[in-house]
Amino acid sequence: MLEIIEKHIRSIEQTALSSAEEVETFRIQYLGKKGILTALFADFKTVPNDQKKLVGQALNALKTNVEEALSRFQVKSNTRKSAPQEDYSRPGYAAIPGAHHPISLVRNEIVSILERMGFAVAQGPEMEDDWHNFSALNFPPEHPARDMQDTFFLAKDPDWALRTHTSSVQVRMMETKKPPIRIIAPGRVFRNEAISSRSHCVFHQVEGLYIDKNVSFADLKQTLLEFARAFFGEKTEIRLRPSYFPFTEPSAEMDIWWGLENEVDHRMTKGTGWLEIMGCGMVDPAVLESCGIDPSVYSGYAFGMGIERIAMQRFQIPDIRAFYENDLRFLSNFTGAL
Repeated sequence: MLEIIEKHIRSIEQTALSSAEEVETFRIQYLGKKGILTALFADFKTVPNDQKKLVGQALNALKTNVEEALSRFQVKSNTRKSAPQEDYSRPGYAAIPGAHHPISLVRNEIVSILERMGFAVAQGPEMEDDWHNFSALNFPPEHPARDMQDTFFLAKDPDWALRTHTSSVQVRMMETKKPPIRIIAPGRVFRNEAISSRSHCVFHQVEGLYIDKNVSFADLKQTLLEFARAFFGEKTEIRLRPSYFPFTEPSAEMDIWWGLENEVDHRMTKGTGWLEIMGCGMVDPAVLESCGIDPSVYSGYAFGMGIERIAMQRFQIPDIRAFYENDLRFLSNFTGAL
């Protein structure tokens, strides 16, 4: 009986089932009520006790081989059915050109200009501790930016928050590098602000920092003028207005002339024609000292701009929310712009 079983096993190993009819014949031959396996299991009762173990293992192996043969055909059949039925006579589709998001387009151009001016790109974490986000930047404990209305604090640890500016990257660079330092820090920031056509709770910044000996406000002004003319055009007009930031002194806001030619211009500039694009100033000596830099030897300037505001000016987009709604009708306007 053992030889008969082994003969069937060798036969099954050499069997190739190619059609549903062959599969059904094979199934009935081995698994039917009057099939080979039914007969062999019936004859198993007559096997001597000392051979039952060996013959039983062979019978189970034969049954397994039969089931695997049927399973292999089923897999092949399903594969053929699921294969796409291509019509090679149909005309092809043109490749859809890729695109960068408008914020990425503007960020890349800003970074490219500033890199040509000698600034290196630096990165930092989006979750920051109190020291790098506030204290090292000369924010006093009672400063309103520390209040929950402006900052997304992490609930389990009030000493950590989503960074409110990429100035935290400047602190990390001043702590780890010796002057001269000339870096820019592009990145995403978060503020707990009401969302409107002109502001959002998530936005992007590019901040710059230059620290060396004998750096003056005149150096800052010339840098910003060169940047504005490289980005907005050679005839771009800028103006600097006195302002206040805890980490710079003196501080200023820089505006560019947007114009007053249509309704969008009036709404975006509040009827003035000037659009604020960045804050800037000389790094406060207290900030330098907090980061281990001697303010009696070194001085520096810092600036920071919002990418969304500039992208709105560049592409004449009236509502900042359009950047975050993933509307394909809006994004398709930038297809092919790389």
